[in-house]
Amino acid sequence: MTQNPLLHGIRVLDLSRLLPGPFCTLYLAQMGAEVIKIEDPKGGDGARGMSADLFSLVNRGKKSVTMDLKLAEDVALFKKLVADSDVVIESFRPGVMDRLGVGYEVLKAINPKLVYAALTGYGQTGPYRDRPGHDMNYRGYSGELDMTPGFEGTPAVGNLQVADLAGGALTCAIGILAAIIGARASGVGSFVDVGMMDGTLALQVLSLNSLRTFGKSAPRGRDMLSGALPNYGVYECADGKFLAVGSLEMKFFHETLRLAGREDLKKLPPVPGKQGDVLRAELVALFKSRSRDEWEALMANEDTCVSAILTPEEVLNNEQVIARGMIVDDSGKPAFNLPIFFDNATAVNGRAPKLGADNDAVLGPLRG
Repeated sequence: MTQNPLLHGIRVLDLSRLLPGPFCTLYLAQMGAEVIKIEDPKGGDGARGMSADLFSLVNRGKKSVTMDLKLAEDVALFKKLVADSDVVIESFRPGVMDRLGVGYEVLKAINPKLVYAALTGYGQTGPYRDRPGHDMNYRGYSGELDMTPGFEGTPAVGNLQVADLAGGALTCAIGILAAIIGARASGVGSFVDVGMMDGTLALQVLSLNSLRTFGKSAPRGRDMLSGALPNYGVYECADGKFLAVGSLEMKFFHETLRLAGREDLKKLPPVPGKQGDVLRAELVALFKSRSRDEWEALMANEDTCVSAILTPEEVLNNEQVIARGMIVDDSGKPAFNLPIFFDNATAVNGRAPKLGADNDAVLGPLRG
C-alpha cells in the first residue's frame, strides 16, 4: 500500500511561523504533501528559539530551506520555487509580501494554478486588518472568550488555542484543500484569505443560537451546553478529580440515575434556572460520594454519556488513545498522529528539520 497517496505530489511553500500556520501545514504534511519551510537564515521560525519541543511537534515531516526575501537573489530563487509549487502559505500582516516583491499578483503571474493562502489575525480587509494579535485577542473579539467562565466568573483563557488552531489553522487547511481541487478542475488558482477572528466567530454556534432564539446571549457559563443544564456539566468526585456528565438526552440521564441508585431524582426537572439548581445540588452531593474511577467503572460502559476527565498524562495511556494509535514517537517524546483515518493511506510522521537542512537538495538545482 502506498503510504501517502492522498496529497502526494502537492508541494507547499510555507512561510508561516510559530503555531497557526505550521499546525495547518502539519496536517498537509501528514497527508503526504511536500511541505518546504521557507525560513530566515538568522534563527529561522521563532518557535525554534521559544521551544524546541513545540517546534518539533508542529513541524514534523517538513523540509527547511533558508532565504532572506529582502535580498534580490533569494527573491529570484523563491520565484523559481513557486513556478513548480502548488501552494504558498504565509502569516505576515497584509501588504508585507507585496513589499517584498512576492505578493499574490506577482506569484500568480508566474504560476496561474497557484493556491496562495494568507492566514492572519483579522483577514485582508476591514479596520482591524493591520492590528497585531494573538489567540486570546481573536477569541475576545469573536465573543468566544466572553462565554468561557473562569475564576469568580471572569473570562478564562484555556490551554486550547481555539483561534490559532481551530479558527485559524484548520479553517485554512480546509480552504487550501478546496482551492487545490478548484485549481485542478479549472487551471486557475485562488487567494485564500483566512482571518482567525472570522474562523473563531464561525465556531460560536450555540451563542448565535441563543441570540436567534432569545434575542440575547446567555450569562457566562449558563448557555445550554456550558452550565445551564444540570444533566450536562462537570462534577467533582470524592478524590478531587472530575467527571464529565454529558447525559443530555433523558434516556441517558435516567440510566445515570438508575445506576447511581437515585431514581428518585427523576422527579426533579433537568432545566435551567432555580428549578434546575435544586437538581444540580443533589448531583453535586451524589458525585462527591465516590471517586472518579469508581464512577468511571460504573458508568462509562453503559448508556450514560458519563466519563472521567483525564489529565494530559493520563491521556497518553488511555486505552482508546492507544487503540487508535493517536500518539506516535518523536525522538523519544510523544506527538500526535493525524486524527483522520483512511482505508488506503497512512499518515506520514517524520521528524522536524534542522534549519536549512534541505538547502542543497531543494535550492541547489535552481542555482544551476
